[in-house]
Amino acid sequence: MPDNPILHIRNMVCPRCLKVVTEELEKLNLTPIDVQLGQVELAAEPSPEQLVQLRQALLENGFELLEDKKAELVERVKLAIIDLIRSGEVENLNTNISDYLAEAVGRDYHYLSSIFPAEEGVTIARYVVLQKIERAKELLDYNELSLSQISYQLGYSSVAHLSGQFKQVTGMSPSEYKKSKAQPRKPLDQVL
Repeated sequence: MPDNPILHIRNMVCPRCLKVVTEELEKLNLTPIDVQLGQVELAAEPSPEQLVQLRQALLENGFELLEDKKAELVERVKLAIIDLIRSGEVENLNTNISDYLAEAVGRDYHYLSSIFPAEEGVTIARYVVLQKIERAKELLDYNELSLSQISYQLGYSSVAHLSGQFKQVTGMSPSEYKKSKAQPRKPLDQVL
């Protein structure tokens, strides 16, 4: 029995993304068996016409059907980073991020770090920082945690370290950000 076809989709970063992609698949009479962030397992191989229609429907909703293996791998790295940072488990990570990513996607980190900038235009380390700062902005907007708690949750060694990176990325300190609201947050799939 052949394996079910798996499609890889860029920019699936939240539960709503899962819902939208599932709805688009069902409109095209494609039966999803499993829909996860970044990939979909189908019951049957889509026809060429269905693939064309799916590509278009995904693009209209801000997604992209990935058909290049390197792009698929980079998307898996991005999703692993987003998941780690949004889970609040960065502070509990008992390894460095490079080892975590290598294990999460099942590939050597040196290979990942060579293809990631070619696809995304930033290094993995920079992407991690950008995602952490975007999460810090979100947590600051919620106004439920202190800067110290946010720093800890995001795996920073100190508030000063978070504040320094925050200022480098946004051009303002966390307290200035809270007061100004001048910089709107970015959707996770547009953090670069």
